[in-house]
Amino acid sequence: MKYKLNYILLIMTLSFSCDVRKSTEGETNKFASIATSKTDTLKFTSGIRSIFQDSRGNYWFGSIREGVALYNGISFTYFSTNDGLIDNQILSIQEDKNGNIWFESQNGVCSYDGISIQDETKGIAENSEDNWTKSEHELWFGAGMKEGVYRFDGHQLSYLAFPDPKVINPNNLYGVTSISKGKNNMIWLGTYAGVFGYDGKEFKVINDETLGLDIEVEPLHIRSVLEDSKGRLWIGNNGIGVWLIEGDSTIHFSDRNKLIHPTSGRKGDKSMPGTMEHVFTMAEDRDGNIWFGDRDAGIWKYDGVVMTNYTKKDGLTNDNALSIYKDHQGELWFGMEDGKVYKFNGKTFERPF
Repeated sequence: MKYKLNYILLIMTLSFSCDVRKSTEGETNKFASIATSKTDTLKFTSGIRSIFQDSRGNYWFGSIREGVALYNGISFTYFSTNDGLIDNQILSIQEDKNGNIWFESQNGVCSYDGISIQDETKGIAENSEDNWTKSEHELWFGAGMKEGVYRFDGHQLSYLAFPDPKVINPNNLYGVTSISKGKNNMIWLGTYAGVFGYDGKEFKVINDETLGLDIEVEPLHIRSVLEDSKGRLWIGNNGIGVWLIEGDSTIHFSDRNKLIHPTSGRKGDKSMPGTMEHVFTMAEDRDGNIWFGDRDAGIWKYDGVVMTNYTKKDGLTNDNALSIYKDHQGELWFGMEDGKVYKFNGKTFERPF
């Protein structure tokens, strides 16, 4: 009996000594319920591309090159392509109605049910524009460089092609770069070449032509979209800053606030301090302030009247915010290019771990 007990204890020790269980043939990688690689400091260095808080209160951080990290409030667990992810760059993270976590990458979409990671886009059929619809529990994802989007309706994932995207600038594709849910059942799909708004019945298209832009002078190159609580649509670009659409009014917001430098090439060239020309992420806080992450000039906050710029002088170690996320408590998290994560305390930025 003593020998049998020791044998059982040995097997249990070996079972929980690894982060990832070895998969058998035909089985995806599965994760043990106890991981020994947990630490109390986020160890990513390649940039935080996405942040998400799930229904259990856990936080997920998607990196540019190192996969994703799960933070349970005490410690971290890490997942990468070695554990079943399609790609180590995680562009967005979402949760479905059953509590499964979904990861978007340039190479496809995968899901995690707490046990295994599944490639959800492998072998998926490319459907026509006639299959567009909306439902209550849907999730939307970019489809890499394909000119369309992935939609999970709560039961299955499908690919939807954009309806006849008009080629205005041959250097820009309709590959999805940002997604925002809005009022009146609207979903906004930001792409390099334009924005598609879909309400379940019809599309609204915003592009260089509808905005009256000269693509030789200041072409759209959209990297972020946001519909705020007032129903205003913000469009962040890589080169010409932010456009604001409010009702029938369309404003070149960065130009209006003198945030594009007089010598700017209005394209992808590096910006001067104090500008807002390359906006890759946007979010609204619980007080209705709009926050912008600029590639070169730090973080900006708009309170409805005044624009405030935050840079290294305010406690940041890097001036490039790749992601801004509002959690369940209404607090904003900022994911930076150098792999650091910050929260704003009302005056300055602090690292939570």
